[in-house]
Amino acid sequence: MTVSQADKAKKFRALHEAPGSFVIPNPWDGGSARVLAGLGFEALATSSGAKAGVLGKRDGKVTREEALANAKQIVEACDLPVAADLEKGFGDGPEAAAETIRQAAGVGLVGGSIEDATGDKDKPLYDVEAAAARVAAAVKAARALPFPFMLTARAEGFLRGRADLDDVIKRLKAYEAAGADVLFAPGLPDIEAVKKVCGSIGKPFNFMVGIKGRSFSRAELEAAGVKRISLATSLYRAAMTGLVAAAKEVKDKGTFTYLDTSIPTPELNAFMKE
Repeated sequence: MTVSQADKAKKFRALHEAPGSFVIPNPWDGGSARVLAGLGFEALATSSGAKAGVLGKRDGKVTREEALANAKQIVEACDLPVAADLEKGFGDGPEAAAETIRQAAGVGLVGGSIEDATGDKDKPLYDVEAAAARVAAAVKAARALPFPFMLTARAEGFLRGRADLDDVIKRLKAYEAAGADVLFAPGLPDIEAVKKVCGSIGKPFNFMVGIKGRSFSRAELEAAGVKRISLATSLYRAAMTGLVAAAKEVKDKGTFTYLDTSIPTPELNAFMKE
């Protein structure tokens, strides 16, 4: 690694302050991080669902230690700024969120998100006051670091059975007041909802591409006021779609036509370290 964590942090913040939008794709391991860096993306982010899949687990079943080990692998694979999907902070109290931010910085990350989903199907979201307190604790931990760690706060209502745009906006405003650097509401239903959210807040907004019928072009999102566009599990799912299709062809037909469209080994190796 030739770029310091502090320099990565400055670059990451500058991307949020520059005109226009930027795409932050989501690798799932060191190899995919190398490919995305080699293709010219300027920053990367982990995905909770993708890192769970790498471990053969479902989203939400990964421990803090497993999540940070995956993030460290991605950080060490390239010289780009890397932010992490830190789920709810791997605990319910504000101190859990704060400790997760401290440990995230310790593996080289320069940003991370804390969400307001509880993981409890009977009460899928924290009350807004409790959620804001968790964000505030994470922000305090981030501000105590010797570099500008960017804290993203996520309002999860549209993914957790609470598709109430007014409530999502209320939550985002509370998280903004708590000090979050970036705001995020995955699963917004249409571009008008995106415009309304972006017009209601004063911090950069992250839109999540990855839901069929609820993913829009970069031009549309930028026009709506979006600053950062993440891809969630979509690249991982695209890769696994190729795996499943190729494996089914081999098993069911005994043919290997998937080789005709596969990236050649030398071309893939060109992205990797010596």
